[in-house]
Amino acid sequence: MGMEGSVARWYERTTRKDANEFRRQAMRFAEMLPVGGEVLEVAPGPGFLSIEMAKAGNLRVTGLDISNTFVELARRNAAQVGVRVDFRHGNASAMPFEESSFDFLVCRAAFKNFSDPAGALREMHRVLKPGAKGVIIDLRRDVSMREITRYVDSLHLNPMSRLMTLLTFRFMLLRRAYTREEFEAMLKQVSFGETHIDTNPIGMEVWFER
Repeated sequence: MGMEGSVARWYERTTRKDANEFRRQAMRFAEMLPVGGEVLEVAPGPGFLSIEMAKAGNLRVTGLDISNTFVELARRNAAQVGVRVDFRHGNASAMPFEESSFDFLVCRAAFKNFSDPAGALREMHRVLKPGAKGVIIDLRRDVSMREITRYVDSLHLNPMSRLMTLLTFRFMLLRRAYTREEFEAMLKQVSFGETHIDTNPIGMEVWFER
């Protein structure tokens, strides 16, 4: 089940603080893609990264999320800044897209919450065009709370949001996250042409190519 209602709206307010990171990632991805490229963000939440990708280049961006609240919020956020993104409701392990539909795929800060991660990876492989790339950006389970605290402090949240965010990381997100080795094992179950994993202070980027 996706986050709904007040929880989704709290998440939107919190992640809005990460605007510079969304913008940086969007520019990096846009530079990799052809003009008019088809991009899919899996589980975009309130849609900030998808919106920044639509602003960064002449791309056709689609977002697929299981949360009805997130789809509504994302559509509203896109309309407020005047960009066009096709935000849809759907499940990552049963995507409503034809095979070989997308030139690029990104899934940020959501994969650890999927109930069928292997199914989601198979679907990611299916909807990518031959030779197209995708990336999953997520937390590592073996990261220290010191690094998590440093990251949360960089968001400059108010005291209550800071506390809630730290507690969410410690008691929910870290427990759901994967290690690099676990991700490598999952990737081997899907017929990707090439894969590699880059780590950072609190997470990793899992790259794959169909």
